[in-house]
Amino acid sequence: MGPTRRRGLIDMLRRIARAVLGVFRWRLDGELPPHPKMVVAAGPHTSNWDFPLAMLVAPALGVRIRWLGKHTLFKRPFGWFFRMLGGIPVERSRAAGVIRQSVAAFDAADGLVLVITPEGTRSKQEYWKSGFYRIALAAKVPIVLVGVDGAARRVRIGPDFMPTGEVGVDMERVRTFITSCGGIKPERAGPVRLREED
Repeated sequence: MGPTRRRGLIDMLRRIARAVLGVFRWRLDGELPPHPKMVVAAGPHTSNWDFPLAMLVAPALGVRIRWLGKHTLFKRPFGWFFRMLGGIPVERSRAAGVIRQSVAAFDAADGLVLVITPEGTRSKQEYWKSGFYRIALAAKVPIVLVGVDGAARRVRIGPDFMPTGEVGVDMERVRTFITSCGGIKPERAGPVRLREED
């Protein structure tokens, strides 16, 4: 597919996705920054609807997102489907292995938008998982914050920053933005903090 035709397809998908979001009265606030590689930390992750919402937001923003999934998810008969949706199979038995595999994916790609929900689950947790931060730090790519505001039916594109390695300072930036978004089910949103901050 030539670049002109590909651009036309992206524009068409963008219009369709924005129209579908409009039907469900969701809107986008902001645009992703023009970094070729980034880790998108999205939250609060409180509902089963977060995934289909992300599948609409990505084409509405004109980007192809990637996400990490347990390697067993990509076996037959549905593995091809999850890969088509942007899934990257990882062996999650050891956190260090996931970091290594993710950094390798960034190194091998000319462009990669990796979306991670740091809570790791829809139920309330006392801590976020630090993988999103460690991957961005090791891969030397920026973190972009995206917030789901269910009450206002908005997906907010927040600030981006390069992680410094000073966890408390960087997480304060994350907290300030994410806590201003309630998620689809606010009662399930836990505190925005990492164990490493304690």
